[in-house]
Amino acid sequence: MIRTLFVRAFVFWTLLLAQPILASPGVVSSADPRASAAGQEILRAGGSAADAMMAMMLALTVVEPQSSGIGGGGFFLYHDGKTGLIGTVDGRETAPASAQPELFLGADGHPMPFIQAFPGGKSVGVPGNIGLMERVHARWGKLAWGKIFQPAIRLAKDGYIVSGPTATLLRAVAPLWRDFPAARAIYWDGDHPKAAGATAKNPELAAVLRRIAKGGPRSFYYGQTARSITTAVSGAARNPTQLTMADLAGYRVVDRAALCRPYRQFKVCGMGPPSSGATTILQMLGMLERFDMKALGPDNAVSWHLIAEAMFLGYADREKYLGDPDFVQVPVAGLLDPAYVRARSALISQTTSLPKYEAGTPPGALPRTAAISSEVAGTTHFVAVDSSGNVASMTSTVEGPFGSQIVAEGMVLNNELTDFTFAPVKDGAPVANAVAAGKRPLSSMSPTIVYGPDGKVILAVGSAGGKRIIMHVMKALVGVLDWGLPAHDALALPNIYMGGDAVLVEQGTRLAAMQADLARLGRTVVASDLPSKLTAVERTPAGWRGAVDPRSKGEALSE
Repeated sequence: MIRTLFVRAFVFWTLLLAQPILASPGVVSSADPRASAAGQEILRAGGSAADAMMAMMLALTVVEPQSSGIGGGGFFLYHDGKTGLIGTVDGRETAPASAQPELFLGADGHPMPFIQAFPGGKSVGVPGNIGLMERVHARWGKLAWGKIFQPAIRLAKDGYIVSGPTATLLRAVAPLWRDFPAARAIYWDGDHPKAAGATAKNPELAAVLRRIAKGGPRSFYYGQTARSITTAVSGAARNPTQLTMADLAGYRVVDRAALCRPYRQFKVCGMGPPSSGATTILQMLGMLERFDMKALGPDNAVSWHLIAEAMFLGYADREKYLGDPDFVQVPVAGLLDPAYVRARSALISQTTSLPKYEAGTPPGALPRTAAISSEVAGTTHFVAVDSSGNVASMTSTVEGPFGSQIVAEGMVLNNELTDFTFAPVKDGAPVANAVAAGKRPLSSMSPTIVYGPDGKVILAVGSAGGKRIIMHVMKALVGVLDWGLPAHDALALPNIYMGGDAVLVEQGTRLAAMQADLARLGRTVVASDLPSKLTAVERTPAGWRGAVDPRSKGEALSE
């Protein structure tokens, strides 16, 4: 009897420890354990999910500088547990007043190569994350403003261990940094980038964080820090450009309506433009709705073929029509019009691929031309839920690895302006995502919140990955909503994307093993490295549970 009880107890605890941690009563999840610990600390101090999210955003500024931070921007999605309402904050960076449509055209009038465009001042947009934090704290925060900064200040002042992903990207950008001594001063040891396991300290950033904690957002957008940003951009060794004190002082976040649509018995919500995430995801889900994805299942090549076909069609519309709605007419209602989505879905066959994928003509669309933007893999995502049922999902970014490579007062400045389409006109027609002063570049960031049939939140999810973000979130949603997978299993599903006319499948996965079956459906299929950094929280019968992408170093922590 004793032996039986021991075995049962051992099995119980083994199974329990193998699962993501359940909230008690809140949970946070991010791509870095130090950031998750910051969010956990704030929840335990009585903070809301919004407070925890902002603490994670600040901590990621320190420990994941290659991906995000206060020198960049983001999109924030929040379900208010008291009112049941969902709100969003657009903290996307804006182009300075000096930016003209020809910003990324060379002397010959042709678009610059990306490798020449992104390093230095030309690519830097006015950072939005501190403005976003101000709005989020005012609307949903509980703790004092300064309290939320404390975990990040400690990390910057006392130092932290450089992670493997940071070290890998330090090596990748090292050849650029002969022109960026301020970055070398923080992230190099002598003549070489810091290795994984080395300690990094950032006292300048700690000082900036203390200044903002004491003086509020004005301490970022005015005064010493603003002058440091403008000086760094205008004095950059590469692509020096005018970004002024007036540009910083004039920055404003935007409260936008969440973009929500039904999918089967669920309601899926995300960010509208200038994020392309929700529009494209909701359109693709709508195309899949007529297919029995549950019966097909995740181990069937047809399932992934259907996802790929919806992907090609959805991205074709994305490239042609989406941009900053404050500058161009974006036909979101037309792109998600049920009749239009059904017509797009009717193009998809379970047995063959389309010969080509062209944008459609949704209701309300103005003449535009399809034009590919230069958004590269980067960013970070984090989520939180608190004991009051508030749920938050945020994607934050400085764009590519270490952004523009410019460091001002210890903070990495973004290269978000390279998310604009470099050519303002193509084939005689205007480009929706062309550069303009004050405009926000198109983004693929896809913070998402899902409601169940009972009207309660069941999932919050998002990812890093540049333009791949949309597909990382898409496969996770299909995994949870169609295939009934727990969030941690859905995040672990193989990644899928596109490369030209080819379908890219994540190498070394069960999807790569289906490569021949997929190819027989009429499309070139290539196994490729498709990393991701998904994070999620999900509601289960036992309570809230956090999940992280097994490809990342992330961690979910309970309160």
